[in-house]
Amino acid sequence: MGKSLGVVMDPIHAINFNKDTTLSLLLAAQDQGYKLFYMEQSHLFLENGNPRAEMRPLSVFDNPEKWYELGGASSVPLEELDVVLMRKDPPFDAEFIYSTYILEAAERRGTLIVNKPQSLRDCNEKVFATQFPQCVPPLMVSRDQKRLKNFIAEHGDVVVKPLDGMGGTSIFRIQQGDQNLNVILETLTSFGEETIMAQKYLPEIKSGDKRILLVDGKVVPYALARIPASGEFRGNLAAGGQGLVQPLSDRDHWIAEQVAPTLIEKGLLFVGLDVIGDYLTEINVTSPTCVREIDNAQDIGIAQLLIDAINARLNNP
Repeated sequence: MGKSLGVVMDPIHAINFNKDTTLSLLLAAQDQGYKLFYMEQSHLFLENGNPRAEMRPLSVFDNPEKWYELGGASSVPLEELDVVLMRKDPPFDAEFIYSTYILEAAERRGTLIVNKPQSLRDCNEKVFATQFPQCVPPLMVSRDQKRLKNFIAEHGDVVVKPLDGMGGTSIFRIQQGDQNLNVILETLTSFGEETIMAQKYLPEIKSGDKRILLVDGKVVPYALARIPASGEFRGNLAAGGQGLVQPLSDRDHWIAEQVAPTLIEKGLLFVGLDVIGDYLTEINVTSPTCVREIDNAQDIGIAQLLIDAINARLNNP
């Protein structure tokens, strides 16, 4: 009997064909003989404690004019799938957490979930990096405006950001004496009701915010440096940054080595590290990207590496 793989993702009709990592993963799985099934977050449900989904058979194509085809929907127990890729983009909100509960119920019934649902909940992409203090820049996680102001005064040039965003949204650079300091902190913390992160500004961002991918704890030897547009300090491609594929530095390899054992322990098979200069700034576990950009330049076959890791898990549960 053939292997089956389900994907939970954002609407497939709206993806960017040239950049979408999930499509790369699906193409690699299909090439390996997996039958594919498509789900959006709203299609997951529990019925009398049984995890199910309204899923549709999926075929994918390496064609910018037609990259997918869907069959008819039917309600199927999630445990009938060998593996499910959880590829829903942030925000990491209550609905995301509820989805991990449903996927975790399928995991208990034997389905491999990538990445592990408990670890998706446990490993906030900003805060998770703080488990590796030897790798991160000076930072503060707090919702107390006085404490945050003291941190900004100490370091003079700081980036502040919410803990649940992506793509560079709602990230601000604050320099000492900035007249917008109060309103920025009030807005991001919702007047002290929401916790945020402040990090010392790293001028090395001008050379790029590097996305380093790890597959089953093994580092991909090339990174995508996302270089800010003129007048910007955010390197995110969604914020207008330009991508440059480059080999990892010795420091990049060292950071990956520090993090990799914890990723394996937590069942995080596919992870993206964000590194600016010599410092780890985030660990992306929900839906890491940049596979297509790196593969287009270096033809590593990153998606195939992940499918190989999944096959190894299925063959040796």
